[in-house]
Amino acid sequence: MANLNQLELQNLRHLIGAHCTIEKKLQFYSSQCTDAELKQMLQKDAEDAKISKDKLMSFLN
Repeated sequence: MANLNQLELQNLRHLIGAHCTIEKKLQFYSSQCTDAELKQMLQKDAEDAKISKDKLMSFLN
């Protein structure tokens, strides 16, 4: 990994936090949803947010 400057690190932390929030909200919404098709869509979007968060986290290693 290339060394990140302070601004890049702050931006990365912000993006990771945003994806984490989105993932949790979508999981909550899907748990409250009664429509099967919408529930599946929300779960898929939550999983996509988790994957994006994990990719961004890899830049910290």
